[in-house]
Amino acid sequence: MKPAPFEYHAPDTLADALDVLAQLGAEATPLAGGQSLAPLMNLRLARPLNIVDLNRIESLSSVRVEGDLLEVGALVRHSVMERSDDVYRAFPVGRVVAAFIGYPAIRHRGTVVGSIAHADPAAEWPCVALAFDAEITLARAGSTRTVPADGFFKTMLTTVREPDELITQVAFSTTFDSWGFHEFARRYGDFAVIAAAVAARVSDGIVTEARISLAGAGDRPMRLLGAEAVLTGRSLDGDSAVAVAQASVDLVEPLGDIHGSAGYRKDLVGVAVERAVVDAANRGG
Repeated sequence: MKPAPFEYHAPDTLADALDVLAQLGAEATPLAGGQSLAPLMNLRLARPLNIVDLNRIESLSSVRVEGDLLEVGALVRHSVMERSDDVYRAFPVGRVVAAFIGYPAIRHRGTVVGSIAHADPAAEWPCVALAFDAEITLARAGSTRTVPADGFFKTMLTTVREPDELITQVAFSTTFDSWGFHEFARRYGDFAVIAAAVAARVSDGIVTEARISLAGAGDRPMRLLGAEAVLTGRSLDGDSAVAVAQASVDLVEPLGDIHGSAGYRKDLVGVAVERAVVDAANRGG
């Protein structure tokens, strides 16, 4: 199939892109990797009137460590997170998570920020953004604002981004001492049926702060504050993993679909969280 007719804009600078968004508002849709948008357009499930192609804006392609943050620009591809040694040294979870996303061709074009902007509740990067205390920068002509990942996702495929705003970067915290990630999918490369991410700060073998998030368990990625409270003050070990897993199951009421019933997903939440905590323990917690 082919997309419905649209006007194509290819600005060379961020300022030009923001001017286009300011002029067109809700009639404009930014395009980075297009790995989510293009299929929707081809099926005519999405019919944007204007496409604003960001790929000529070189300033959006940088990934760098600034203090305790890994700043990932809007055009940074999944494959960069997967292959870059500099990224791996600062944010090793990025390599592990990127490998779960699609296939090499998809990872070569798709972007981290694009995944977060698309806000599929079963996607990996929104889940990781919650666990790793990410900050999302949105720009519009004349101003910028930063939104914590906790306040960014509203519901299915919906965020707080306004029509005239562009997400220019996401910044992940690099200060966690230990982390774990586990995903269940129907096939390698598919969206998660359930995925769990765990990030912990540890002192003298005891967790002083924990963040636990899920993908695939609801209408948006979610943090499990109650499970985080169970893990805080404990050591990262198998007993803690079991306790946190049970708390996680008690906190969620997943939605069922053709890929898994609500009960099946609820069971997977416990297994995924337990394995993610064990993964964190094995990484030096």
